[in-house]
Amino acid sequence: MLTPFHVAVQVRDLEEARQFYGTQLGFAEGRSSAEWIDFNMFGHQFVVHLNPELGPAGRVAAIRNAVDGHGVPVPHCGVVLDMPIWEQFAETARAAVDQFLIEPYIRFKGQVGEQATMFFLDPSGNALEFKGFRDIAGELFRIR
Repeated sequence: MLTPFHVAVQVRDLEEARQFYGTQLGFAEGRSSAEWIDFNMFGHQFVVHLNPELGPAGRVAAIRNAVDGHGVPVPHCGVVLDMPIWEQFAETARAAVDQFLIEPYIRFKGQVGEQATMFFLDPSGNALEFKGFRDIAGELFRIR
């Protein structure tokens, strides 16, 4: 059984992050302080830490690697979901995200390894990816 991950990112404004992650994306808020907020990201602990030095533009992903003709931002983080949950979250994201780096789409449709993905930035410029698999157990760590 996989255990929940913990990841922490910097944000330029905690209230902006609370609005984006909590209100817009629907992640439940856990503990918080004047300098950080925990969110439940599909059962994982996602923490935003205040860094007001990021400034109004936030951060920009350092590089983009080509995958399927798209520029995948590096670094990025996110969650792998069962396909029905991904499909539901994709609708939430479409309503919450102003601009996708990579619009939600399906890779390898109808093939072994079929998966869905989407990439977008939070208001501080942190790149997020959400993947969906039809068969997580069979595909997540497939050795190619």
